Parts: sequence; structure tokens; C-alpha cells
Amino acid sequence: MKRIAMATLLLCAVAAATAQPGTLVDGVAAVVGRNIVKYSDIDRSYAQMRLRSGVGDEQSTRCAILENLILAQLLVHKAEVDSLEVTDADVNQYVQYYLKNDLRQYGSKEGLREATGFTYDELKEQYERMIRNNLMSRNAERAVTEGVNITPAEVTDFFNSLPADSLPMMPERYELSEIVIEPAISETERDRVRGELAALRERILKGEKFSMLATLYSQDPGSAKQGGELGFFSRGDMVGEFEAAAFALKPGEVSPIIETQFGFHIIQLIERRGNTINVRHILITPKVSSEDLLQARMRLDSLATEIRAGRISFEDAARRYSTGSGAKQGGTVTNSADGSSRFDAEAIKEHYYTVGIPGMDEGQISNATAMKTADQRDAYRIVRLNKKYPAHRANLTDDYDNIYNAALAAAKQKRMQEWARRQMQNTYIKLSDEYKNCVFENLQ
Repeated sequence: MKRIAMATLLLCAVAAATAQPGTLVDGVAAVVGRNIVKYSDIDRSYAQMRLRSGVGDEQSTRCAILENLILAQLLVHKAEVDSLEVTDADVNQYVQYYLKNDLRQYGSKEGLREATGFTYDELKEQYERMIRNNLMSRNAERAVTEGVNITPAEVTDFFNSLPADSLPMMPERYELSEIVIEPAISETERDRVRGELAALRERILKGEKFSMLATLYSQDPGSAKQGGELGFFSRGDMVGEFEAAAFALKPGEVSPIIETQFGFHIIQLIERRGNTINVRHILITPKVSSEDLLQARMRLDSLATEIRAGRISFEDAARRYSTGSGAKQGGTVTNSADGSSRFDAEAIKEHYYTVGIPGMDEGQISNATAMKTADQRDAYRIVRLNKKYPAHRANLTDDYDNIYNAALAAAKQKRMQEWARRQMQNTYIKLSDEYKNCVFENLQ
């Protein structure tokens, strides 16, 4: 029976909370110690998996879901016994992420209720329960697999144990360096934005609705459609300047203008619940002048010419002039998705679509192209293609990091299986008639 990863299952369960409700006759599918797994828990996860990626045999898939739900209950119990605490702030961070996505998808709290059959507060309670259990399970799983290490010899043995025809095809990948110039924001532009926000604040203080002006003028795409509302959050969830100003407000009060890495804001406190608050805000981001951007582009094209002529190395130019995160490393770019120095075609398409990297030769340097920084500011960059790795069947020489990670994951899974089997021997588990013939892979 194909194993379904627990993290994937639990994410499906969270997402399934917003699925269109059906008519379910609920009951107990399994008893795990003092806890239960309901039929509806399995039904929701199965429905979400079917929507996302399709499933094979229904009964075996439901058995796999039940196995992972039982394992999750065992892990939650361990987290409780070992006091592997999950903070309210940790839970709330994920709860707000899902609720914001729901509101963006359905447009309003009313639309959310129409689509899902649950009120906003009911969904919030479901998310809080499932996410808390999810995080506790993850903490317990980390505790169980802590200290699992593998040697280079074990990586080699793992690779050699794989059938040759099952080795994955690795896509074409690229290693890059870049020099970024992000022009500074002029004080004139900063003053303009402050003045615009000051005028909006004055209008609000004179009686205009904050939410209406946020919808019209805020440059935060995630909250503008919601009248600037961000949803409840705790201390530590927002950048420091924003958080300090927000928590200092009284309900209905409007903050003075504050500056963060994203731009300038005014904030209004909507509601305070214990250690969490809900606010709305208006964000206006100052822009780099077209003249400064043109100068950055011309400077980079000039640098590219000097590097191609051999008058300065790419690495020295990056250290001297680049404002990018890899400047101290000579412009080397790190893939934030996996921490490696390699990018596949999808990542290139997402982050470097204007550069034309797949058509470049190794060592070639691009002309200056426009870009957005991590905080969505305008900048220019030149990119050098350091190395191109053609598509190939996975091997130890070119793909050691990938194979190491797969071998380590297999070792951790083995540790989890051994732990789960020991727990099964000491935990009362009873399955309903519908699931008593399930053949579990990891809980035998």
C-alpha cells in the first residue's frame, strides 16, 4: 500500500475544512488510546486529495489516511507527555495565513460562509484545532528522529540499492551569479508619500471610513480588497515597527505615520482579543525615480562591458557595487527553496524570466534587466551563467545533495516506523468494522 506523507495529509485536512460540506453520517472510525478518529476526518482528507491530485483504489487510500491519522494521534500524545509545547503565536500565524487566503478566494466573510457552510469564527476554531495538532505532531516527530545521521558510505549504499530504471531524471539546472543595483529612494519621494498618507489620515479623523480609503489607496494587494484588514495576529508575527505601533493603539484609534521595510503605513485597531489584535492599514510604497533607475541600468551595462573586457572580475564588481544579498560572496546566488546554488527551469522562469538564461552559454553575462527585490522594490541586475547542468539520470557525482537528503529521509522514516510499532504495542487501538481489514505499512 502506498504510504501518504503525514505532513501532506495534515495539510489536506486543513484545506479540507473549507471544502463544500456534504451530507455525512459521522461516527468513530478508530479509537486511539483516549482519542478518536472520526469518519468525517477521513472523508474530508479523502475528498481534498481527490480534488488535488486524484487517487487510486479508494479503500486502500482511505486506509492510508487512517494510518496517518492514527500516527498523528500517537505523536500528539507524545508531545503532550513530553511537554513539547506549541505557542499560541505559532498556531495563530498559520491560522491567519489560511483565513486570509480564504477571504481572498471568496471575497468576504459572507462569501466564505456561502461557499463552505461555516462562519468565519467556526473555520477559525477548526483551523486552530487542526494546526495545533499538526504542529505538536511535527515537534514530536522531530524529537523521535533527532540524532538520525548517515555517513557518506550509507548514502552510497542507499543509492546502489535503488533499481537503475527507477532513478529519477534530473532536470536541466543552472548556477548563477548576479550584480544588483537598487537605487536609493530620494527624500523628495519619501516626503511625497508622507504627505499623501497625512492627507488620508486627516480625512479619516474627520469622519471618512478607513476601510473605504484603504480599498481605494492602499498598495498592499493582500489586504486592500478587505478594506485594509489584516486579521488577528500576535506579537512576533509582524515586522517590529508595525507591531509596536499597532499594539499601542486603542480600538478605533488611528496611528501616526510609521515606516517599515515595505513603505509607509497608517494603522487602525479594530479589535483586541487577549494577546492578539486585528487591525486595518493603508500602505503606500515610495518609488525610485525613473532617472535613478536609468542611471542604475547604464552603470550595470558599463560594468558588464568592463567585466567582458577583463578589466575587473565579476566577483570584485559584485563585492564593490552590488546591493544584492550575495554581494559578499562575489554575487553567487542561493536558491531560497532548498539552500543550494542550483536552479531548475521552473525557478528560472519564476525569478529570471526576463534574462533568457536557458539560451546563454556558460560564463556569458547578460545585459542589465529590470527586476523586483524581495520587498518588491525596483532595481536592475546583470547575471552571469556560471554552469549549466544538462538533464540526466540521477548520479552520485552531480546529485549528491539530493541523494543524501533522500537517504536521510529514508533513515528518519525507518526510525519513525520503529517508534510507531513500539507505541502500537502499548496503546489501545480499536478499528471500526469498515476499517478492520486495513493493511497498514508502518503500524504493524
